[in-house]
Amino acid sequence: MAEVVKRAYKYRFYPSPEQAEHLNRTFGCVRLVYNRALEARTRAWATARQHTTYVQSSTWLTEWKQSGELAFLNEVSSVPLQQTLRHLQAGFAAFWDKRSRYPRFKSKRKSRASAEYTRSAFRWRDGRLTLAKMSSPLDIVWSRPLPEGAEPSTVTVSRDTAGRWFVSLLVEDPTVKPLPPVDGDVGVDAGITALVTLSTGEKITNPRYERSDRRKLAKAQRDLSRKEKGSANRAKARLKVARIHVRIADRRRDHLHKLTTRLVRENQTVVIEDLSVRNMLRNHKLARAISDAAWSELRNMLEYKAAWYGRTVIVVDRWLPSSKACSACGWITQVMPLNVRSWTCQNCGAAHDRDVNAAKNILAAGLAER
Repeated sequence: MAEVVKRAYKYRFYPSPEQAEHLNRTFGCVRLVYNRALEARTRAWATARQHTTYVQSSTWLTEWKQSGELAFLNEVSSVPLQQTLRHLQAGFAAFWDKRSRYPRFKSKRKSRASAEYTRSAFRWRDGRLTLAKMSSPLDIVWSRPLPEGAEPSTVTVSRDTAGRWFVSLLVEDPTVKPLPPVDGDVGVDAGITALVTLSTGEKITNPRYERSDRRKLAKAQRDLSRKEKGSANRAKARLKVARIHVRIADRRRDHLHKLTTRLVRENQTVVIEDLSVRNMLRNHKLARAISDAAWSELRNMLEYKAAWYGRTVIVVDRWLPSSKACSACGWITQVMPLNVRSWTCQNCGAAHDRDVNAAKNILAAGLAER
């Protein structure tokens, strides 16, 4: 029997003033506990070469809550505080496995304001969600239904930079099942002018949402820079900038969801290139366009949707000369500047569109590894 997929359903909600105050206090406590624990674990290693664990940091949390200085931690649910310690432990585990950088401190301005509640810290009854230490349920806008009979196992509440409130419910979703097998395989070449070029010859245009709103964003940022720091007008101007940013991000994410769902549904195997986006962003001439294309998010969506629906994603070596190699005969040209968008193979005479040729080579390399 296939394992039931756990899936997060995200909704907007509108808290009452009391709920907003309590959640903002919770976010602050979560951030404080994370930073305190990170500082203590870092100091333990720097001074005594002592490895600390989640259990030890949990003991510290108990001591902090009993001290006069941090007694206010008792005013919020203990579950989000414990969960942030688990997240810190996961961050250290990823660092030790060389999968990520050393955990960094959470900034009040830059870090995501969120709190995670497990089953013991919320009540779910008749489709109404009430969090621990709250007397009334959240006013959630049910933009789409949950799977029938779904019971959330984890609830994450967050507030974005534009002041919008969201709740994410993690549930078992029996509707996510492997799709019927299909014959299609496709190679995907990521780009800037065309967001992706497929080995079939199709090109998906890059909407460039950031560029379309660039003038509006620049004006809002100029207005923000003129406002006095700490003033109410500066707070309003900052919110205006944030709303433009989230509008860009929302439209980009929606486009990527539609594109990746289509690729996964239509193809049994999707082959992509292992791009080093972080290194590519060092090119200051292209960094803005690369960020707007969101290649990392594209890959992430492809991988988890393929896992959901019984498809395969193959990632080929980033050093594959996909653009320089002739997909017809394999001959490799030595020089291929970025401004060359079409070329003719000197060995076999085949005419190539640069991106379509690259997608064909990516597909061939991926199928050879299968």
